[in-house]
Amino acid sequence: MSQINPETTPLHTLNPLNRFSDRAEAYVKYRPSYPADAIDIVLEGLGESSQIVAADIGAGTGISSRLLAERGVNVIAIEQNAAMREAAKPHPLIEFRDGTAEFTQLPDNFVDLVTCFQAFHWFNPEPTLLEFHRILKPSARLAVVWNNRDKEDTLTTEYSRIVREASNNHPAESRMQSVEPLLVTPYFINIREYTFTYRQQLDLTGLIGRAKSVSYLPNEGLAYKKLIDNFQELYQRFRDESGFVYLVYSTSVHLGEAIN
Repeated sequence: MSQINPETTPLHTLNPLNRFSDRAEAYVKYRPSYPADAIDIVLEGLGESSQIVAADIGAGTGISSRLLAERGVNVIAIEQNAAMREAAKPHPLIEFRDGTAEFTQLPDNFVDLVTCFQAFHWFNPEPTLLEFHRILKPSARLAVVWNNRDKEDTLTTEYSRIVREASNNHPAESRMQSVEPLLVTPYFINIREYTFTYRQQLDLTGLIGRAKSVSYLPNEGLAYKKLIDNFQELYQRFRDESGFVYLVYSTSVHLGEAIN
């Protein structure tokens, strides 16, 4: 039997099209949002929000698309997974379209902003960045964002340990933030990074649901039962008087401008 090497396996080869199909409901309910400061920096200097057309690539169920739309941005949410698109809550400023990061089906020089929240690591980086450059207007902005689990927070560290064990050290765990292609691409310049802290408040159902939204964790059988047992024990150790635990994220925002 061939083994997946988490250090060398490209994530875009691990079925990114269908892997979230059975996780859409949990994704809607339990995936974390993003801090307001992160959205501020993505939009800073772009002018009046109502005049911005953004392509949110790998939009999933529209968590990031809604955050942009709530600021008045017109959003084209590109998502290749039909189950995720269908699970998304509608918003008058969001139009969901079928498409991939490598082939968005948008016209040349069409959008003022391309965003990619918690999805870039699943894409084939070279054709993806070329496609982002193609659909952006000259000198327009690319924003690549990740919620990275905080390695300094005790609960979050324990959560990550359980996830790594249950996923058999899935490649996405070691390379969730795959920013290197962005740093060396010839299509974008002036790459800079900003970081913010975000806390996700969860009860026991939410803690388990958060894990259920992860595409590479078991969702049945003995491995799933062990996973649930581990999270129940984690919850009992860290719950506060109100019955909540808190996952802590370091939200990383990388911005760049398309080369003319």
